[in-house]
Amino acid sequence: MLNDSALTDPAPLFAALGDRTRLSLLAKLSDGESRSIAGLSSDTDITRQAVTKHLKVLEDAGLVISKKVGRESQFAFRPEPINDIRAYLDSVSRQWDDALGRLRAFVER
Repeated sequence: MLNDSALTDPAPLFAALGDRTRLSLLAKLSDGESRSIAGLSSDTDITRQAVTKHLKVLEDAGLVISKKVGRESQFAFRPEPINDIRAYLDSVSRQWDDALGRLRAFVER
């Protein structure tokens, strides 16, 4: 059983990170600058509408936040969920290490 962590259900976060377009959007935002949909869709072959849908998935997963500035929404990266997923994966890794250690001890008896 996984230990208690801030990440209660990792599936939505993994799903949000499991798309190349969303990863590309996060890469653009990872410099700490907030950007509009127009700014994020420039230099890409996807439409503003598609960028909007991908940003919604990222926002629902907590990876980006939006702030209304005038008539536009500005989006910024939130690194905290990445830290949560890292802690979750560290926990899973420890569990596998423990299970493999028990298996090794059993086999070597």
